[in-house]
Amino acid sequence: MAVIRATLGGSARDLGYVSRWPLALLLWVALLHAPPAIAHHSYAIYENDKTLTVLATVEAFSWANPHAVLQLISHTNGGEGQTGWTIESSSPGILRRFGWTGHSVKRGDRVLVEFSPMRDGSHAGRLHTLTLVDTGKVLKTKLSTPEPGPPTP
Repeated sequence: MAVIRATLGGSARDLGYVSRWPLALLLWVALLHAPPAIAHHSYAIYENDKTLTVLATVEAFSWANPHAVLQLISHTNGGEGQTGWTIESSSPGILRRFGWTGHSVKRGDRVLVEFSPMRDGSHAGRLHTLTLVDTGKVLKTKLSTPEPGPPTP
């Protein structure tokens, strides 16, 4: 605790002990009511106006924040060559809203993925829709093309 002294009319007067708790409480309340900081990267690295579709096999699926990530292997040149792909999606929290779980995709699954490719041409992208080839199950994201609704009169 600190002792605060003030000079009034030329004489020092003891104002007593001042606790630091009110200041700490004030700071805690201020931080509690502060708007959340939105820290996120840009999606400018992707060609958002372009969509690729690739048939591949899941090598790995990471269900973790900040983004779920698929490691895929696609076969090229009639199955003789292989290309590795890294496909990033939304966070697990957002994917849950679309029906995903941490077990929706597993190593060895054959998948058809639609995604926005990287601008630099590297084998990576941002996931739109994933279809499990063997079951036909479609897993969507917030980037999936909406299904057409009934015509409006």
